[in-house]
Amino acid sequence: MKNKKYGNTMALKEHMLQGNKVSLIEALLLFGVQGFTAEITRLRNDGFIIKSQRVSMTKILKRINRYTKCQPPKNLPVIEIIMTEWWISR
Repeated sequence: MKNKKYGNTMALKEHMLQGNKVSLIEALLLFGVQGFTAEITRLRNDGFIIKSQRVSMTKILKRINRYTKCQPPKNLPVIEIIMTEWWISR
């Protein structure tokens, strides 16, 4: 098998370097990155300053739906569910 130079983790890193915020669910759905927290740790170890904040799931779902269709179950209280989003500080 060939060594891949560009993959899902590189796409995630480039997306974050462009100033975009990313949550765990976005990393998995949009980039296929299963170990998102490990990638955040790698970025920190590489010298990047990573910031985070807690937001409602609604905000993250709106962002996801710009790229793909993601619809939660109707009885899921997405406004009340709090998730974390991360970004690279400049």
